[in-house]
Amino acid sequence: MTPPHSNSPSLEVSVSQQKVDCGACSHWAGLAAGRGRNREQNPLPLSNQSLLLLLILANLTDGVDCPNPYRQAITCFKNTQDSSSFPSPQPHSFQINFNSLYTALCEQQKSDQVTLLLYTLLHQNSNMRTYILSRTDMENLVLPILEILYHVEERNSHHVYMALIILLILTEDDTFNRSIHEVTLKNISWYTERVLTEISLGSLLILVVIRTIQFNMTRTRDKYLHTNCLAALANMSAQFRNLHQYAAQRIISLFALLSKKHNKVLEQATQSLRGSLGADDGTVQPDYAQDLNVIEEVIRMMLEIINSCLSNSLHYNPNLLYALLYKRELFEQFRSHPSFQDIMQNLDTVIGFFSQRLEQAGSDLSVERVQEVIKKGAVALPKDRLKKFPELKFKYVEEEQPEDFFIPYVWSLVFNSGVGLYWNSQGIELFSMDSP
Repeated sequence: MTPPHSNSPSLEVSVSQQKVDCGACSHWAGLAAGRGRNREQNPLPLSNQSLLLLLILANLTDGVDCPNPYRQAITCFKNTQDSSSFPSPQPHSFQINFNSLYTALCEQQKSDQVTLLLYTLLHQNSNMRTYILSRTDMENLVLPILEILYHVEERNSHHVYMALIILLILTEDDTFNRSIHEVTLKNISWYTERVLTEISLGSLLILVVIRTIQFNMTRTRDKYLHTNCLAALANMSAQFRNLHQYAAQRIISLFALLSKKHNKVLEQATQSLRGSLGADDGTVQPDYAQDLNVIEEVIRMMLEIINSCLSNSLHYNPNLLYALLYKRELFEQFRSHPSFQDIMQNLDTVIGFFSQRLEQAGSDLSVERVQEVIKKGAVALPKDRLKKFPELKFKYVEEEQPEDFFIPYVWSLVFNSGVGLYWNSQGIELFSMDSP
């Protein structure tokens, strides 16, 4: 995409170290200048333009024997506050105050371009990623990301993808997965489905990701979105701690929804097969086999997530055990299913063990009494009775040609940002990536 209007400013891309370093620093300064201001009251045109220009430069494709120097600069810049930093072998390295940058990223996540910048830094700059993961105020960064996903119907799909991938990258770190359950939040005003007077950041993250999955199931049906949501939950599952009662219920409710959908698709597939056998007019019947395969993959992943939690942190999650036992009939149909038999062994063991203890405790048990039995049983259950499975770990990897996604995305942000530049929409021409 090229600036289409004759009066539009031209941009000369320089590969000299001096211009790259100074230019990059000025763009960072522009972003930091927007820190601490209200975006609704002040559109921050300088900050916005600086960031958009930085994203355009960073997403330029590499030339023959000439890597993009702006991308190199973003990949290797360091913290001015880190006295232990050694000189970088990269020719385009520079330093910036990570604390100021982190604060700006936290305060301005409502815009696509800031979320895209955060993704770029987390994915490409190991120094910044390490710094972010070491912060003790991670909720300041994660909460705006969760709010983006919570209002998924109001956001464009690219913004949702970026927010979700950021979560996936963060959940690759076990320390992050543990620490989010130690952060207590109160009165999350934007979460309107239920009053959450007190909840851990980890439980809130689970709630929002599950809500995104359910939205996707009923609206967009995007397999890519499903995969990344489930991958984030899977990465966290071994570190689930003291899940909020509502978060535990939503995990089991999601499985119930998947089970219902599985039964519906299975019935449709059976009817379709009967129809095709009895039809003589050559009518093409819908192919439900692929739909059934997809839903079974998702169910398998959910079973693995629940199993991972039970195998690694059973005694930390009485609320999940309670929800599991309350809806234990949901899992009966999958016990003999060839795709789930192995993973169902542990769930059967847990359900059977606690069901027996509840029967021994008597009938007409109160909720408090059931929870007491569960807590004592969680300590008493021998760990060797649960079969060990490989640890669930998923890592985000960019597509082979990420520029096919990012270059049009960045230019669409420039065009739609309203930063005071005139773009004649009739003069915009899009080129394929392999154009000469």
